[in-house]
Amino acid sequence: MKTKKIISLLIIISILTITISTAKSNNVNVSSQSSILMERYTGRVLYAQNSNKKLPMASTTKIMTALVALEYGHLNEMVNIHPKSIGVEGSSIYLKHNEKIPLIDLIYGLMLRSGNDAATAIAYHIGKSIDGFVALMNYKAKELGAKNTNFTNPHGLHHDSHYTTAYDLALITRAAMNNEEFKKISKTRLYVSNGSIKRYFYNKNKTLWQFDGGDGGKTGYTKTAGRCLVSTATRNGMQLISVVLNDGNWFNDCYNLMSYGFEKYSPNVILQKNQFIKNITVQGGKQDYTSVVNSADIILPLTEEEQNDIKLIFDIPNSVKAPLTKKTKIGTAKVFLKGELICLANLYPYRAIAKKSAKDKLIDFIYNIFD
Repeated sequence: MKTKKIISLLIIISILTITISTAKSNNVNVSSQSSILMERYTGRVLYAQNSNKKLPMASTTKIMTALVALEYGHLNEMVNIHPKSIGVEGSSIYLKHNEKIPLIDLIYGLMLRSGNDAATAIAYHIGKSIDGFVALMNYKAKELGAKNTNFTNPHGLHHDSHYTTAYDLALITRAAMNNEEFKKISKTRLYVSNGSIKRYFYNKNKTLWQFDGGDGGKTGYTKTAGRCLVSTATRNGMQLISVVLNDGNWFNDCYNLMSYGFEKYSPNVILQKNQFIKNITVQGGKQDYTSVVNSADIILPLTEEEQNDIKLIFDIPNSVKAPLTKKTKIGTAKVFLKGELICLANLYPYRAIAKKSAKDKLIDFIYNIFD
């Protein structure tokens, strides 16, 4: 197994959500024990109900299983199916003894068919043991800020110490949706396996064809956890994540949450990628100045009333010292909503600028004399 370094990212590209505003509406009625609606790009919470209550999450666990597998594994590598992966209780893709199967097939079987045997096989392959893989899951959870989450297995079968919250599960889903391969897998309706045994995986997540813009998520059910569902949908460039835990009306409640979000909020571009902010002096550089730009779009979900309450403040020095790369942080853009800091974006130079060499300094000296 080739281990990849885990990079701590709570957000897309350069956007860091500082404070999350929770909007609770009497117009949204859900029957879940816990629920949340989160906008993926910023992580802004648009609705919450008991969202920090620790609860079992059944097979929605597999969102984290898939994310860890994608970060640590290679999709086309062959997996030798561990004997303890055969005949695991619950949903199954019916792995066979001595079977070899591409990791990508296991991940599709995990996410589309909710295979508990696939989850176990992935855990043994990536983590060398269940405990080894669970340690990676818990490390990733803490890295993402999911502080009220604890995993004891990769599939979600009940254990008293296996729990999460609606808020944490939304954070985990948000991070997973930042992974392009996960996004592709999560929205796939039918997958035909590449292994020696041909398998057809139909996605159990009805959101993909029942809800306009539905593009991902994961189902889960145990007697203890009840019906748990993560649903995602994208409209007009805005993706929403809905989570319900222990909800008998799981799909309809997720649909109602997302409908509320799309009706009440719309995406607003605050800053565009590479938008010019200002020029500043570069000391000791081969160029005397650089343009300061925003490295990514800043798009916020806002109500019509909130659009007039946004204030943007830049914190940028008048000069910086060379050398500079395109990844050298120069300043920040702070976005306030009604006086509350809701988003922070790092600003960078538009181009790399090398430090002047001794030869450059000599040429400058001679030029200044004759000038």
